[in-house]
Amino acid sequence: MTENEKKLRMAAIVARLKEVYPEAACALKYEGDPWRLLVMGRLSAQCTDARVNIVSRDLFKKYPNAAAMAAAEIADLEEAVRPCGLFRTKARDIKAASAAICERFGGRLPDNMEDLLTLPGVGRKLANLLLGDIYGIPGIVADTHCIRLCGRFGMYPETLKNPLKVEKILSGLVEPAEQSDLCHRLVFFGREYCRARAPRCSECPLSDICEHNLKKQESQ
Repeated sequence: MTENEKKLRMAAIVARLKEVYPEAACALKYEGDPWRLLVMGRLSAQCTDARVNIVSRDLFKKYPNAAAMAAAEIADLEEAVRPCGLFRTKARDIKAASAAICERFGGRLPDNMEDLLTLPGVGRKLANLLLGDIYGIPGIVADTHCIRLCGRFGMYPETLKNPLKVEKILSGLVEPAEQSDLCHRLVFFGREYCRARAPRCSECPLSDICEHNLKKQESQ
C-alpha cells in the first residue's frame, strides 16, 4: 500500500471501530484522577488491566493521594502491589513519581511530554495515555495491542515491534483527533476479536479491510 492508501485504510478502520465500540473509555478505572491513572498505568506493565483495577481498590484506600504514597513505607507498598508483578520496581517507581509530583509539580500531573518523561517509570506509552486521557492532547499509545493489530492491518510489517517506530508511523496515518480514542478501541478489539493466538477472523467486523485477513484469503 502507498502512504495515501494506508491513510485511507486507517480512516476506514477508525470509522468501523467507532461503530463497534461507540464508547472509547480507558480500561483502567481511575475515576478521573490524573495521579491515579499514572499509578495504574505503571502497574499495568506486564499485567492485565483487570488485575490492576482490583489491586488498586485497596491501594488507593490506603494511599488516597500522591502525598500519602510518597510517604509510604516501601515494604508496605511492595506488598500492596505484589499481585501486579515486578512489584519491587513498580513500588519504587510509583512512590518516587508521587514524590516528584508533590515536590516538583505542586501536586499536579505535568501536562507535557518532556516533564512526564522525568517521572520514574514513565515512558512515551504511558505519557501519551496520560496526555490523551487527562489533557486531551493527541498521541498514539503504542502498547502491545496497538503494535500487533496495526501490523496486521498492514500499516507496517507485522514483525515490527518497536514502540517508538510504531508511534511515529501511526501518528502520520491517524488524524490527531482520533488517536487517543483509537488506542482505547484497539484494546477492546484485540481482546474480543483479534486475539494474538486465536483471532476470530471469520467473525471480525474489520475482516474486509484487514491486510492480514485479505492476504490469508488470497493464499487459500
